[in-house]
Amino acid sequence: MALPLTARPAAVRPVTIGMAGGTGSGKTTVSTALLDRVGAHRIAYIPHDSYYWDYDQLPREQSGFVNFDHPNSLDTPLMIKHIQQLQRGETAELPIYEFAHHRRSTRTERVSPQPIILVEGILIFAEPELRELFDVRIFVDTDADIRFIRRLTRDMVERGRTVESVIAQYLATVRPMHLEFVEPSKRYADVIIPEGGHNLVAIEMLADRIRSLGQTS
Repeated sequence: MALPLTARPAAVRPVTIGMAGGTGSGKTTVSTALLDRVGAHRIAYIPHDSYYWDYDQLPREQSGFVNFDHPNSLDTPLMIKHIQQLQRGETAELPIYEFAHHRRSTRTERVSPQPIILVEGILIFAEPELRELFDVRIFVDTDADIRFIRRLTRDMVERGRTVESVIAQYLATVRPMHLEFVEPSKRYADVIIPEGGHNLVAIEMLADRIRSLGQTS
């Protein structure tokens, strides 16, 4: 699994890595594994989920469902600004999203510049301006039935959702947006990891390569 080295002078800016994939694919599991193996103190971690708009600004489908899976549901320009700040060696104040209330907190999370920037989200490769910021693009690819089961379990356990509401949302917005935006964005990936966090061989190889890239930045 060879990762590309882009044409950038050493020591100019951190290595910037994008981690995409469908909901429930295992992106967060892979990201956490990389943070553990490479060292969280060397990585500035930026989840796209932190950049959701407040509830009243989110797009809605005709069915009335709030569409959290459309690119317009996220404040991507602010994320781009923060990534560019970190690439310049500046501190960034990331928003904190309160999922229980579907709104941004008044607090922020201060992230300091590090040799490696790791950006995670289902739609990060669907946005051209954001996509161009990444030196390495990784797509976590997992079968749709496994992703749905994981999402169903997570939403019921962590967010108090009912089976019926999760299924309805999945059919109304999650699946259509995946087919329209997420799956097509896979073609921009440099590396595709099948089976997400269960692919320990890929994770170990990826961690080794990221360590070596971080040492040259």
